[in-house]
Amino acid sequence: MGDLAAELLEELNCETAFSVKIGGCQIDVLESVVITWVVMAIVFLLSVFLTRNLKVRGGGKRQLVAETIVTKLQSFVTGMIGEEGKAYVPYLCTVLIYIGIANTIGLLGMKPPTKDMNVTAALALMSIVLIEAAGIRCRGVKGWLKSFTQPIAIVTPINILEVFIRPLSLCMRLFGNVLGAFVIMELIKILVPVVVPLPFSFYFDIFDGLIQAYVFVFLTSLFIREAIE
Repeated sequence: MGDLAAELLEELNCETAFSVKIGGCQIDVLESVVITWVVMAIVFLLSVFLTRNLKVRGGGKRQLVAETIVTKLQSFVTGMIGEEGKAYVPYLCTVLIYIGIANTIGLLGMKPPTKDMNVTAALALMSIVLIEAAGIRCRGVKGWLKSFTQPIAIVTPINILEVFIRPLSLCMRLFGNVLGAFVIMELIKILVPVVVPLPFSFYFDIFDGLIQAYVFVFLTSLFIREAIE
């Protein structure tokens, strides 16, 4: 049992990929940051490949695939956030793609960057800033401040506290689910290393990973809708 715990702890540690010295300061680049760069490179290369030589009419198969992906994603996210929130659809689509690829990159033998709380906290922080900015843009500063007193003034402290609770819930939900799936998969691989992990890998690395991407974007969309309505 001690060996099993040690192996799990080793897998769960966010290791330093490499260090960079700038002047007298040493900057440690975490493994999660490097894998995030890998995810960005995958998205960038796919985008370049699918969008080369775009035409207004008579586009080839690559253009058809690109248009289908964009149309389906935009339709999917717009259905969650509504027509009033169309301005935020590109951001939400980007987050959906990133988290989806990041959660399933374990199939390539890499640790999902969303297993690092720093990554999930950054995603949650960006989302909550967007949510509050959407509220200010829609209602103005006075209207946004007044919304904290709704439905009655006595709940103002609770509404203010909710601003800090939302990013925490987004962060911990994504981090906890991804980390839990990762721990279960590592346990299965250690205990039963042959054949059995395959169906579990399909569930945790693909299905569950994509579900968590959907849940994160759905909740962000829901909060934005509340802010702009």
